[in-house]
Amino acid sequence: MRYIEPHAHMVSRTTDDYEKLALAGCEAICEPAFWAGFDRSSPQGFYDYYRQLTDYEPKRAAKFGIPHFCWLCINPKEAEDAGFAREVMALIPEFIDKPTVLGIGEIGLNKNTRSELAIFEEHVQIALDRDLPILIHTPHLEDKRKGTKLMLDSLANFGSLDRNRVIIDHVEEHTVDLVLDQGYWAGMTLYPESKCTPNRAIDILETHEGARLWLNSACDWGISDPLAVVKCGFEMKKRKHSAEQIDKILFENPKRFLSQCPNFELPSA
Repeated sequence: MRYIEPHAHMVSRTTDDYEKLALAGCEAICEPAFWAGFDRSSPQGFYDYYRQLTDYEPKRAAKFGIPHFCWLCINPKEAEDAGFAREVMALIPEFIDKPTVLGIGEIGLNKNTRSELAIFEEHVQIALDRDLPILIHTPHLEDKRKGTKLMLDSLANFGSLDRNRVIIDHVEEHTVDLVLDQGYWAGMTLYPESKCTPNRAIDILETHEGARLWLNSACDWGISDPLAVVKCGFEMKKRKHSAEQIDKILFENPKRFLSQCPNFELPSA
């Protein structure tokens, strides 16, 4: 079973996890810029983080034959202080042309504040100015639908935005239609304890056409499973999905979206 891991915070994982991903058939890893498990105290912390994403992690993944790509931004959990956020965003141009950078992400909202929304919109403009795809984080639990609607309303104001080059991640049953109906891609994040379980994600797949859906395993600082995507593929097999259907969701869909990123290329493709 081949698959792409399109949203993995590998800086939080051990080298053993890379080995497990390689053995499971992972063809590529895409890592969004996110939270370090704590709030960074200076832009210099982000500078070193961007170095880690664009230099160290690709080398670590290459030891296991897996191409590693990344997205750049200041994540919404640290965007409440707009002055600090803009200092960090000023670092992005130095890294955005690195050969493994896919685009801007994961931007979005955490607590649905005005400051977060302002920084979100400034990130979108960076992506438009650079003609790059966008990966968007939606908030958790009771704030998810509200935050998703706030961002969709905001995105509607960007007349030149190509919605087919934007993926809105962490959708659940109550937000997936909002995203797909407006022409965006939707990502389902698999967690053992929150967001989508594999069976919930498959339920969503079975009630939607699936052309603009992908699965990701998150694998971040909390309780999470770096093999969640491939395990979901096995659950799809148990539920009588064909090999072609499984390949479409686990491999072809993320490949189709990510191929819109100038730097995305699979050695085996």
